[in-house]
Amino acid sequence: MSGKIGNMIREYIFGLSILSTIVGLIVLILGVTMTLPIESLTNALGLSDVLNWGLYVLIVGFIVLLAGIWYLYMFMKNKKFLLSEIETNKRSEFMKRHADLQDAARQLPSKYRNMLSEKEKNLKIK
Repeated sequence: MSGKIGNMIREYIFGLSILSTIVGLIVLILGVTMTLPIESLTNALGLSDVLNWGLYVLIVGFIVLLAGIWYLYMFMKNKKFLLSEIETNKRSEFMKRHADLQDAARQLPSKYRNMLSEKEKNLKIK
């Protein structure tokens, strides 16, 4: 079951990382505004109990934002590395980085794994 979920997440990692970055940014901004000491607004709206959670919302927003940025960075880094190394036509150059290419392709959607397997077939690599 976890393999199927992991594969689904891997297929949509770019969109999910952008979505989590946006949600993290919104929650972070909400947490910042909740931690600001606005006594008159708090008392007028009766939100003192809700605003006590401001620090927790701020921390959760920060964590979600960092996770989204991290996954977005890793996706872009692996994609750039894979696409730049697939362009080579030298078998020896390709073989030097073959293990790194396989690791990068394993973390990317199936489209990139197929591109790597096609390149392996063209260069006659097992």
